[in-house]
Amino acid sequence: MGTSIEYQKLMTEIVFINLPGPQEPEPGMSGGELLHGFLAELHRAADHEASDYINTLCSKWNIHFRNQK
Repeated sequence: MGTSIEYQKLMTEIVFINLPGPQEPEPGMSGGELLHGFLAELHRAADHEASDYINTLCSKWNIHFRNQK
């Protein structure tokens, strides 16, 4: 009897969210721009507990925030 094969897909893509992001959605924005603004807004969350949870999720999905200088 054969052995089962285990397969694990590893996500190696890293997504960088440049801060500051768009403050408000505007007509004609692409899906990527809308997502960028949404994630940047979540990063600005005032609640410390929510911010920690968001950072935990982002680290699991290889999403990194970086400030533009």
